[in-house]
Amino acid sequence: MELTTKQLNYLKLKAQELKPVVMIGKNGITENVINEIKSSIEHHELIKVKAHVEDRTQKEELANYLANASESTVVQYLGNNITLFKKAKKNSKFSLPKE
Repeated sequence: MELTTKQLNYLKLKAQELKPVVMIGKNGITENVINEIKSSIEHHELIKVKAHVEDRTQKEELANYLANASESTVVQYLGNNITLFKKAKKNSKFSLPKE
């Protein structure tokens, strides 16, 4: 899903109050981590994933990998948190602004 700048800013604002629901530990990305992200994003639509990655390039690659694996969109990656969004097909909790 391609999001506009206005929609991304709206989601970033909403994400400020969220706590990470999935944490990537020393075992890295496993099938269980991917399944947990998919499950969480189906339920919440907007989630944060906490991952300790030092390098900005690695963080961007990880964010894109997680988004592809969970069929979601990267909203932002800031600090140790990656924010992902996937709009629900029915009864979405988020009313994205129009451009």
